[in-house]
Amino acid sequence: MKNFAYAIAPDISSASEAAVQGAQLVAGGTEILNWMRLGIVSADRVIDITRLPELSSIDRQGDEIRIGALATLNQIEGSDIVRQDAPVLSQACLLAASAQLRNRATIGGNVLQKTRCPYFRAEAATGDRMPWPCNKRVPGSGCSAREGDFSRAALFGATEACVATQPSDPAVALVALDAEVDLVGPSGSRSIPITRFHVTQSEAADLARTREGRRLLGGDAPETPDALIENRLMPGEIIVAYRFSVDTASRNSAYVKLRERESYEYAMASAAVCLDQSAGQVRQARVALGSIAQKPWRLSGAEAALSGQTLDEARLTSVLATAFSDAEPLPHQDYKVKVAQGAVRRALTKAGGSIQ
Repeated sequence: MKNFAYAIAPDISSASEAAVQGAQLVAGGTEILNWMRLGIVSADRVIDITRLPELSSIDRQGDEIRIGALATLNQIEGSDIVRQDAPVLSQACLLAASAQLRNRATIGGNVLQKTRCPYFRAEAATGDRMPWPCNKRVPGSGCSAREGDFSRAALFGATEACVATQPSDPAVALVALDAEVDLVGPSGSRSIPITRFHVTQSEAADLARTREGRRLLGGDAPETPDALIENRLMPGEIIVAYRFSVDTASRNSAYVKLRERESYEYAMASAAVCLDQSAGQVRQARVALGSIAQKPWRLSGAEAALSGQTLDEARLTSVLATAFSDAEPLPHQDYKVKVAQGAVRRALTKAGGSIQ
């Protein structure tokens, strides 16, 4: 790790200005410091944004909950507001990482974490020292995960350039909650639905040929390497909060994370469900899946198919089969489709649904 200058941001606008000039922002540091150690980023200046108290609150006003980006995962998990009105988010935060990391990790940084693909996470100070091809590290070099030992690759939205997945647990819950992301940057404030915040590789490939895609990386080149586009955060923009409405579905919600061991492990697949039922029939179901694409994957078609129906085994099996009909697992990855479908079943049951 190379030497770098360190400073504490006095306010949000100063932090944003520093980011535009190439500084690396740090809060909990549970991801950024790994990026620097592995050579994923190389910063001359690091700006600490943890002294901005307006970014760490958890509040409810009327039917809306606002969570500051500097709130830690343990603070969110332990919040009575979140536990009562959005248990899916409380559970997702609890199942992320270890207790020690959750004491430091912020929800703003967690949603921005990068893929856990082992080919991407190689330790290499510079691109020409990478032990294998990775388009996210060295654009145009190739994707080792397509032919290598990577059974957790994306089921949806992958391309020849990259089959990585987004590993955040809270992000999946926020998508099921239909949250908004509040941003502040050089051009002022804006909000974006979290369902649009992350992009799949196929979406990134389309963006790479557009002006927006070039702006996402702050460059003027005619084409941006699509594997480098992961979200719609503009240069210098900072996540300041997440907001979502409280309703019957958010109160009856659950998160299920399936993994190879019970703790301190990333998901093979996860599911977040917000469920509103009346007299045994589904009035509304919001279903999001994690670790199956480079963004939390919303099962919109399944949600529509379940509306007004009872949760019986035959109908749910048919709905999930349709929802995964366009999945594209790698040759050694068929199991992951069944794992993801199982996560949805368990999350529906945990949220209060009775599958007959």
